[in-house]
Amino acid sequence: MQRATLIGLGLLIFGNIFSALYDVSVKWLPDDANGASFLLLRQLTSVLMLLPLWWLAGRPATNHLPLHLWRAGIGVVGALFLILGLMALPLATVSSLFYSAPLMIMLLGWWLLGERVSAGQWVCALLGFAGVLIILAPTELGWAGLMVLGAALTFSLCQLSLRKLPVTESPVLTMLLYNLLGLPIALIFAAFNNFVGFSWPLLWVALASNLFLMAYHWFCVLAYRRARAADIAVAEYSGLLFIVTLGWLWFDEWPGEAVWWGAALVVLPSAAYPLLARLWQARGNSALIRPTQRP
Repeated sequence: MQRATLIGLGLLIFGNIFSALYDVSVKWLPDDANGASFLLLRQLTSVLMLLPLWWLAGRPATNHLPLHLWRAGIGVVGALFLILGLMALPLATVSSLFYSAPLMIMLLGWWLLGERVSAGQWVCALLGFAGVLIILAPTELGWAGLMVLGAALTFSLCQLSLRKLPVTESPVLTMLLYNLLGLPIALIFAAFNNFVGFSWPLLWVALASNLFLMAYHWFCVLAYRRARAADIAVAEYSGLLFIVTLGWLWFDEWPGEAVWWGAALVVLPSAAYPLLARLWQARGNSALIRPTQRP
């Protein structure tokens, strides 16, 4: 396996720690919180937090504004869907549904970008999706579950679009535009809900979730620019293990047997595939250079 792919996998796995912390932070919202108001506050504080970093980076500019507009538009819709899902459903249910995203990333990368998907990657993704179904059953889907699946789809499209950005573009600029250009849509969502639910606790949760989310997006930008989406998308599943652990430690949500079996199917193929692929490649190379035996 190429060094760039291994680095991309490592970056994405580490970034998923912060993704899990973000999901948990939404559970800290006050009982009377409004999802649209929280989204607007989170977007606004993200821009204010990123502006100094953008300034220190030399105020970089972009030549790909339409792509950034598209990412911000679908991203803010998916963010609201995920927030509403987290507010309405148990953490494990939301996480299980959302981790259909790596399979979506692989399929969309194959369909939209023409990326080659090996047999091993198909097997890893399908096993991971089977693990998600095991963890998910039984569950109450309804509108909240469909919103989480919609969030997974928009997330997949946003991640794939990173492959269209040049590696020379500053990650700070990418994150700043993602939040800044999504502000008008977030404002419309909040206005539709009459801007209800603003409070100091909401602000503190927004700031905490921003730190976690920005750290996650930073590692995603670095990972998906370095390696093909199909090569590293399975590493997104690692976040499920982090969420299960945090749910047990902080919310006393001890997973049942189905969760453990499902998590094993989700995580183990993703973790084992890079090593197995490397061993298989080494075996093929050794066969090519093996000297001809004398009779």
